[in-house]
Amino acid sequence: MSRRPVIGVATQTLPAVLGERPPCWVMGQRYVEVLRAAGGVPWLVPLLPHDPDTLREIFSRLDGVFLTGGVDVDPRHYGEDKLPVCGTTDPDRDAVEIQLLQFALGRHLPVLAVCRGIQVLNVACGGTLYQDVAAQVPAALKHDYFPSPENPSRTYLAHDITVRPGSRLGSILGEAVVPVNSMHHQAIKDLAPGLVPSAYAPDGIIEGVEGANGQYLVAVQWHPEELADTQPGMGRLFRTFVDAARAA
Repeated sequence: MSRRPVIGVATQTLPAVLGERPPCWVMGQRYVEVLRAAGGVPWLVPLLPHDPDTLREIFSRLDGVFLTGGVDVDPRHYGEDKLPVCGTTDPDRDAVEIQLLQFALGRHLPVLAVCRGIQVLNVACGGTLYQDVAAQVPAALKHDYFPSPENPSRTYLAHDITVRPGSRLGSILGEAVVPVNSMHHQAIKDLAPGLVPSAYAPDGIIEGVEGANGQYLVAVQWHPEELADTQPGMGRLFRTFVDAARAA
């Protein structure tokens, strides 16, 4: 049996609740399960931005990096003040994920990023974000189909995306137009140098990017982990990523 690659997944801060719990580092089980099912060994990375020695030891053992959804990226990372429409941020997560990306990009390790992940990737590479699509792009579709008691499904297909012909994403998904779920209120504004767009929503919002230098670097704005069991292309997205990490 071939060796299973180790995939780094940064956690997120769960604040303390007085009298109930201390601060925690957490991550959704679905991300871990999909990576495991694709043949990877998920390694949850603690948020230790002020302990570079420990982070380097963790990073040195990784074969690939997976960036998940989560809270908003702090606008200070792309030179903007935080607007009232910007939501909760996690400074330690921002710092660790940016360091993790710098490590992966410097060593050409495979990277797969979803939802918040595409946003932090764009910021780490020098791009900017819309702090709130609805407020800053008046003609945009509704993108923030967050689960609620009225609509609890994370698999709801909110809109189609159009995939760029000849892109790595296109070869993986195998279709030019793909229905996706949508649980975000921020999005790429100015695309970072070194990234190329690979998919768009009908309103022009960038829904996919990839690297331009041949590295396995794929990022999407939706949540493919929720669709991996029902859409073959979404399952292939994780399997091709894990296969690339195995070969790294």
